[in-house]
Amino acid sequence: MELLESAVAASRVGASPEARFQLPNPAVMTEAERLLAGRTRDIRLRGELDRLFQERSWSRTAKIIRAWMTWVALLDVLTLGLNAVLLPKTVVLSMLPPACILPPAALATALVWRKPRGVWLQRISLLVGLFFILLSVALVGVSAGGEFYERHLNVMLFVAITAIIIFAVPLAWTVTVASLALAFYLIFQLQNPILDKGSAVAGTLFFASGIIATVVARRAMTILAQKTFLLELRDKRRVAELADANARLERLAKTDPLTGIANRRWMMETLNRLWSAGAERPPGNAMLMCDIDDFKNLNDRLGHGEGDRCLVKVAGIIQSSVRRKRDHVARYGGEEFLVVLPGADEGAALATAERIRASVEAASLPNPASRVSPYVTLSIGVAAQAPGEEIIAPEKLQNQADAALYLAKQAGRNRVVLYQPDLPTA
Repeated sequence: MELLESAVAASRVGASPEARFQLPNPAVMTEAERLLAGRTRDIRLRGELDRLFQERSWSRTAKIIRAWMTWVALLDVLTLGLNAVLLPKTVVLSMLPPACILPPAALATALVWRKPRGVWLQRISLLVGLFFILLSVALVGVSAGGEFYERHLNVMLFVAITAIIIFAVPLAWTVTVASLALAFYLIFQLQNPILDKGSAVAGTLFFASGIIATVVARRAMTILAQKTFLLELRDKRRVAELADANARLERLAKTDPLTGIANRRWMMETLNRLWSAGAERPPGNAMLMCDIDDFKNLNDRLGHGEGDRCLVKVAGIIQSSVRRKRDHVARYGGEEFLVVLPGADEGAALATAERIRASVEAASLPNPASRVSPYVTLSIGVAAQAPGEEIIAPEKLQNQADAALYLAKQAGRNRVVLYQPDLPTA
């Protein structure tokens, strides 16, 4: 089973990212399915789903926020430089103090968003940064007065609207930004000497309708992004389930259904892989062909059910008698088991074979019809290729182990026989 488990793990390492995706717990997936079954406009991510969505989208959101903050700071400096060239000195000097608020606020916010931090720290940094950015833009116009008063308040609203549109942040954050912008606009318009209060309120309500529409549009974009996220979760779950099903089918195709160890097909693939890996340097492999003595008599006397239990127990004994991380065991057919010992020399192979034989005999599994012992015994043929020798094909090495097994049977069973060159091969 160790061999098969390693193979399944290896197949998953090479699988697609979707197949390796770690799915949330079943309760979260159930909630995702519930949301997808309802109306799109009713989608609300909460708890673990919301955390996963924020985690998935953070990198993109952070890049957008950093880029926006950097460009706003750069444009503020450029605008101030152009104003210094084009406008009267007195106007420029009045604009300079409030204009200097914006770059540090924007760059500090961009710095906070360089890496993931606590949600509250990110929220506070973004809202505080936007507070000072909007305040700076508004105060530039208020300080300059005249035509700049109204113009910069409109610019402030434009800045707020761009932030609302492109920042994929929670709705509460978006509403806070919109409220800040409208509050600044109303407060400063009420103090505008060329406007009466009615006009200030009317202008605020006019721009409020546009900002509210922008917030609603941003919310719709967020819902669609969340739906896409839920659909991806569902698709990845289905891909993962399909990958698991395929892995189980592959495992079943390469596993002996009775004993649970590898079957003949899997062993042949393993042999090809081992010999291919050792094509340049002879691997020094060894093979053991194990056969239960008088197994037919056991079936005839005790029944096939007892025979199956015997096969399962013998397979377990053989598996536990070899190196778990290196050696390979397979049911080769009927009551025969093939053991491959990579890197084992003749002495190590004989020691392993004797350990297997003795362990099976010590298990005292009943076989009253045996001509050898009242208990189950094994005959084992051993064939080994010494390291550095000319490579022997796996089929030939297996034939040598078969020949040694045949001699063990002929010599009285319940013994280990090493293949010698003068033995005939099949």
